[in-house]
Amino acid sequence: MNDEYEQEHLDEEFDWSTIPKSKSRIKRELDALKKLGQDLIELSRKDLLKLELDEELTEAVLKAQTMSKGALKRQTGYIGGMIARLDHEEIQQKLDQLKQPRQVQTEQFHQLESWRDRLVGEDDSVMAELRNEFEDFDTQHVRQLVRNAKQEAAKQQPPKSARLLFKYLQQLQQN
Repeated sequence: MNDEYEQEHLDEEFDWSTIPKSKSRIKRELDALKKLGQDLIELSRKDLLKLELDEELTEAVLKAQTMSKGALKRQTGYIGGMIARLDHEEIQQKLDQLKQPRQVQTEQFHQLESWRDRLVGEDDSVMAELRNEFEDFDTQHVRQLVRNAKQEAAKQQPPKSARLLFKYLQQLQQN
């Protein structure tokens, strides 16, 4: 019991920052910086400029977007090195903030698709769910669209009503 206390006490006093980094740890950190560089390269020019990065880094990323395999690999390493000299945590935060609205939009889109598919697939519980979710929900209109979508599917016609149902649900969600 006394040994445990002494060990905990020693751990609190020991300065872990004095231990040099292992080669494996350094390699993992550099790989993470290269991955961040690759994420930057995959962005569109418009999104890259929104990040307001260092001018030299932005130019290097834009140049990398036009390169082929071998040159791109070297440029990615170069960009990783540049990021290491900058505040890479800040760059990662900016990139995450840029990607966040897209993730929310994608989730909303999948939710709309799910509702539409469940409505057309004769899941009656979704109708009550949508009535609770949206106060402007028009049950009669939705039933008509669902009925038409089923008829179009049976006749192997283009899914016009299914698209209209999706758009209606999208309008409800935006309001």
